[in-house]
Amino acid sequence: MNLVRRTKDPWNPARDFQELQEQINSLFDFGYPEMSGLFDRHLSPPVDILEEDEGFLVTVDVPGVDKEDLDIAITRNILTVKGIKHAESKQKNRKSYRSESWSGSFQRTLSLPESVDPDKVEAQLKNGVLSIRVAKREELKPRQIAIQVR
Repeated sequence: MNLVRRTKDPWNPARDFQELQEQINSLFDFGYPEMSGLFDRHLSPPVDILEEDEGFLVTVDVPGVDKEDLDIAITRNILTVKGIKHAESKQKNRKSYRSESWSGSFQRTLSLPESVDPDKVEAQLKNGVLSIRVAKREELKPRQIAIQVR
């Protein structure tokens, strides 16, 4: 009778070392470096960027952030969104049972394609979602060319 439990794969020191390396790396993984700017914080709101025919739509989830606490800047093709989310005031007769929401300052720095026109930017805050529309430069917009049949 065999009392030793065997796994499907035999012991592989290289695989075990690789798993250890991934676990160590995950300790220092504070976001997505390829999508984050130099000064972005770990607790930054998520961002979506969509390309449209006329330009780009950037949406930032900022629930609980007031319009007055947001700052949007664009320089060439670098869009920066800064803000502050204030913590709810604590009341004397209440204790926090569970608190998962975040508060504090945040900053997102996003690199947009070179085709953006930094002079044509519109922003709107609605239901906790900041929508930023950045137009494309006229000379870089796709255009239709009519074909004449002779």
